[in-house]
Parts: sequence; C-alpha cells; structure tokens
Amino acid sequence: MEKALDKTVSIKAFLLTLSLIFISSITLSLLKTSHSRFSLPLPFPFPSSSEKKCDVFTGKWVPHPQGPYYSNETCRLIVDQQNCIKFGRRDTEFMKWRWKPHDCELPLFDAAQFLEIVRGKSMAFVGDSVGRNQMESLVCLLAHEAYPLDISRNSSADVNYFKRWFYADYNFTLAAFWSPFLVKSGGAHINGHSINGLISLYLDEPDKAWTNEIEKFDYVIVSVGQWFFRPLLFYEAGRLLGCHICNQNNITSVSKYYAYKMAFRTAFRTLLSLKNYTGMTFLRTFLASHFENGDWDKGGNCPRTKPFTSNEMKLQEFNKEFYWVQVEELREAEEKGKKIGLTFELMNTTEIMWMRPDGHPNGYGHSMIKNASVYDCVHWCLPGPIDTLNEFLLYLMKKDVLLQLKAKLMRNA
Repeated sequence: MEKALDKTVSIKAFLLTLSLIFISSITLSLLKTSHSRFSLPLPFPFPSSSEKKCDVFTGKWVPHPQGPYYSNETCRLIVDQQNCIKFGRRDTEFMKWRWKPHDCELPLFDAAQFLEIVRGKSMAFVGDSVGRNQMESLVCLLAHEAYPLDISRNSSADVNYFKRWFYADYNFTLAAFWSPFLVKSGGAHINGHSINGLISLYLDEPDKAWTNEIEKFDYVIVSVGQWFFRPLLFYEAGRLLGCHICNQNNITSVSKYYAYKMAFRTAFRTLLSLKNYTGMTFLRTFLASHFENGDWDKGGNCPRTKPFTSNEMKLQEFNKEFYWVQVEELREAEEKGKKIGLTFELMNTTEIMWMRPDGHPNGYGHSMIKNASVYDCVHWCLPGPIDTLNEFLLYLMKKDVLLQLKAKLMRNA
C-alpha cells in the first residue's frame, strides 16, 4: 500500500515538474532576451531582476507586405473619423509596416486566442478619444472571429463617447469610458467637450464617469494626453491652486506636467482603494501628435507617407516629460498593488508611435461633430499603426496568464 502511494506521489511530482518545465519554456520563449544592448530615449522601466526579459517595446518598424489584418470593407464598424480609405486616401504603404523587437518577436494578433482569454470577462478603455480609437481597432481585429452587439444605449445616453459592446458567444463586454482628464472636470462648456474654453480640473477627485462602474471590469486600459495642452484651472481640496494658459494675472501659473502627474496619481490611487476592484490595469503611455507646418488650429497637417527612422526626428522634450510623469506614477501604483494582489502593467508605446507620422487621418477623415473633413494628426487611421497597440495588449495579457498559471502550479506543489 505504501509503495503504491509512493508511486502515485512520484507520478504526480513528475507530472508537476513536466508542467513547470513546459510553462517555464513558454514564458522564457516570450521573455528570454535582455533589453540592455539597445536603448531608446524612453527605455522600458523593468523592475530590477536577474531574469533576462524580452523587451518587445525596443525595436524598429519593418516592411510588412502582407498588409493589415482587416480593411474598411471587412470591418463595417470603422467610424468615419478614422476611415481614411473611405474618404480618399490613396497611398496604402502606411498599412504595410510591423513593429519588430530587436531580439525577439511580437506575435501577430490572434483574435481567437484573445477571445478565449477574455471569455466571461470584461475590458474597459478609460481616457480620451485616442483610447477609444484603440478600442475601435480592437473591435475590427476581433471581427475576423466575432461581431459584437452594440449595447451602448443600455448604459449611457451619450453613445458616441461612452461605447459598450457585448460578444454573446464569449460573454465578453468591451467598453470605452470618456474621461479625457481622468479626474473631475467642469465649467468649460455645456457638453464638457470644449476646444478653447477654460476647463476646471479637480486634481484630487476622480471622475465618476468611470469610477462608478470600473469595479466590474477585469482589464482596464488607462490613457490620456492631448487635453492637458488646453487652457485649464486647477483645484485641490476644493480650492483654486492655479492655472495653465488661462491668461489671468491674478491666478498663479501651474505646470501642465504637475496636473498630468496628479491626474494619474488620483486615478491609480482610486483603483488601489476600490474595495471590489480585482482587475489588471494597463497604462498605455502618452502618444504625441504629429502636426507640422503649424498647430492643429493654425493650418497644421501631417502629410508624411513613411515612418520616421530612429535618427530622423527625435521626440520633443515636452513629450518625453509627459511620458516620465506617467511612468513614475505607475511605478508607485505597481509597488502598492503587489501588496494587495493588484497588477499594473506598462504599455510603453510613446517612442514607437512617434515613429509613425504617416498613420494619421490628416485630411482623410470626418469629424464626429460635423460632416466635414478635418486635419487630424492625433487619432489614427483604421487599419493602421494603432493596431499594433492591441498586439502589445494581447502579448501582455498572455504573459499574465502564463505567470498566473505558473504561480498556481507552484502553490499546489
């Protein structure tokens, strides 16, 4: 009897060892090379560890003649704002590049794999319209496997800024929460979407537009940026702190970088404090605009048809500052999250997307507000470079699944 029991235990131990080797081999195949040989101006801030990692965020854009995953004909859900081919863009080379990490591979997006990972779960994009742009890219990438039901009206009267999709076969909900500052804002315009009006930001108060519902979501992608360049009034503890380009002599000037830092600090600390939030949080880093020949409201455009090379056009210092502000706040949230079982991940895309001035609608897109073409060098054509952001998203999700499975096996050993 004892021999039989010992044999059973030995078999279980052997199978467990094999499982760990298998899991480890998969993990190492994804994470097996060091990023130290190559360095962009914005290196990925890996935690210090003796384990070598594959830095998928360090690399270059390479030709990809196969072209995009979808077209404006195969994905009927592309909105006019990003439907560049529909509105006359003739050059198609901007769709024929892929991101290639230096020492490893970024896997192609696998819609079936993504949908299996999120089966029975939910995902929210929280932030501005570029975040919603990424969500719309994801919907098109998944269209090869499944089309969702638009249930936006079930949860919001503003179905342009608050979108919600449901994939019935996978019991998966995908949502976009419009919150261009992450914190409470107001006083600027009757609909809250003012372009030039003075906007009040309450830097220590999270925006209830997303906090009221975010506890329900398993994956949360946070991203904001361009709205912090606008005229802003800043409040803390209910008192006026100062302003950014408000042109009022009696109000103290406060840096937009400080406001940006506090917005992310408030957002991350809110997620850490929510009693029922157990989700995985991703920070998709700041994406700079590519206006040339003037600002967006002064005749600026983005006519380029090829990516920048690594030495052709460096990222401006003010854009780097936005990046580092985010990274520092994420580092703090990551350390605090470890103590309570919450995961915070960085999607380090600032430098990568800066290399793609060719990927914007420019004049080949229509405004959401009025039926007219606009020179848009902030958002991205669909299909286009923004699809790469969802390749990164799936990569990080797969890595998390493997690490969780590995940890589970170790606990059960």
